[in-house]
Amino acid sequence: MAVDCKGVLLLLLFTAALCDGSSSSKNTQDQPPHIILIVADDLGWNDVSFHGSDQIPTPNLDSLAYSGVILGNYYVSPICTPTRSAIMTGRHPIHTGLQHGVISGATPFGLPLNETILPQYLKPLGYATHIVGKWHLGMYAWDYTPTYRGFDSFFGYYTGAEGYVDHVNGIHASWHLGHHAWEFTPTFRGFDSYFGYLTGKDNYYDHTDDESNSPEELGYKGLDLRNGTEPVWTENGTYSTELFSTEAERIIASHDTSKPLFLYLPHQAVHSGNPDNPLQAPQKYIDKFPHIQHPGRRTFAAMVSALDDAVGNVTKALSARGMLENSVIIFTTDNGGPAAGFDQNYASNWPLRGVKNTLWEGGVHGTGFVHSPLIKQPKRTTHELLHVCDLLPTIYELAGGDSTELKNLDGTNVWETISRGVQSPRVEVLHNIDPKRKTAALRYGDYKIILGEAYKGAWDGWYPPEGVTTNHSEEANHVPRWSGPLKIKCAEKPANVSTNCKPRDNPCVFNIKEDPCEFNNIADWNKPLVNFLMGRLEAYSETAVPMRNQPTDPRGNPKYHGGVWSPWINLTDTSVSTNELFGQ
Repeated sequence: MAVDCKGVLLLLLFTAALCDGSSSSKNTQDQPPHIILIVADDLGWNDVSFHGSDQIPTPNLDSLAYSGVILGNYYVSPICTPTRSAIMTGRHPIHTGLQHGVISGATPFGLPLNETILPQYLKPLGYATHIVGKWHLGMYAWDYTPTYRGFDSFFGYYTGAEGYVDHVNGIHASWHLGHHAWEFTPTFRGFDSYFGYLTGKDNYYDHTDDESNSPEELGYKGLDLRNGTEPVWTENGTYSTELFSTEAERIIASHDTSKPLFLYLPHQAVHSGNPDNPLQAPQKYIDKFPHIQHPGRRTFAAMVSALDDAVGNVTKALSARGMLENSVIIFTTDNGGPAAGFDQNYASNWPLRGVKNTLWEGGVHGTGFVHSPLIKQPKRTTHELLHVCDLLPTIYELAGGDSTELKNLDGTNVWETISRGVQSPRVEVLHNIDPKRKTAALRYGDYKIILGEAYKGAWDGWYPPEGVTTNHSEEANHVPRWSGPLKIKCAEKPANVSTNCKPRDNPCVFNIKEDPCEFNNIADWNKPLVNFLMGRLEAYSETAVPMRNQPTDPRGNPKYHGGVWSPWINLTDTSVSTNELFGQ
């Protein structure tokens, strides 16, 4: 029988093309997605235009949010360290001992080493794991630092804040705003921490950090910028938001795309820097906001704009490598914004009540979205109840793991809720139980209970953004959107709004769905509901572990480590007693 060689050759070529196309499709669709987890620091609800800010256009964030899924009923912890611990473990801070305050630079504690954290879950699934930015989960021993806990690389800083330009943690001049009573000093007036002199001055560009919770740490100052474990002295003068974006872009550009990438990008922005110059941004960004008359809010807006550009640059880097189509980008704040001068900052949670480090909605109702071509029903807002603890099991499932096999988690895989719009498996959120402050709050269904008082009630109000004006820039108007921005509408404010809830004296209850701005305390005529919610808090309290907080250890002072914030304890040194270890 005659053989048509030309026909056979064409058939072979066609078959090869099909196989090649099939292989290419398999690489794109069957490989677990690249996961980019971006955390903004202290970003308020009203600081992005996809929530309706008419002061600050955020076109890059808007583009991702509007083409993805905006998280409209999503909660975080009220302050930095607890949220970051929940991201890394999927466990509530009351179960890791990090339910109170933050980890200061010279305090010997951290996220427990017996906790498996996100990169340690992902590496066995084939992921390359990188962190660029803020750690803030402990650094008193090397064992607590990122590259000892599953990350292939680390470029960033260990502590809670630093100068945006000099990359130093610590203030070398003074508070100089009163200290005749402790109530007048920084940590009594909204600062999570303070390093410096009370009688007399650090910086976004020199990367110096201000990190103290006690008078014993006043004057501690040192560089806090590392590549891996090595201090970086060469970036004084480089704005950290741009520095971290550049490093993230470099990681993406050099990534072996045959492997899935996990990039954890916890930005410094828009947290306050050091007290002598807390809000810093390049002049080119400040010049974009002449319509904001208040200088603090104007500089804050510039910081947000720089962050928005950084997110846009990372997105472009993913696209340039052909990675974006198989990526999941998760964006979240770590807590509500420090508004109205809290922590010398001018974020905005308007119209929500309260600020960062309070349990009001302004402290815990998180800004967030998920963007991915893998989302089955994109271009929408989900109002399903979600919590930051849900991120780890959701990411693990996306990465090819079985989240039901993970033990002792407080989070749940919510990918089907995000991707397809199915009902959230979550019916309640524990905001926190702080045994030292004696504060607690919980959301069950539509109802929230709050008790105890932070800052003696000084930050329990509603704080509109300073310099309220309409932004006349067209920048935000060119973003494709399927609807208007996600705006929260308050009920009518009652005349007794400032007196109907005194959580220091009695629990308050709010219907958050109907009253998102916490105007109307309904506890007095809903006693069975109060009792039920108190019972839920008591049930959680019984599962809580003791706080891990420790006092300042003077050996952590950077002056003993070449002027660098560095680990100072060797956990394998058995010659040091427990009392010596913790300065007791």
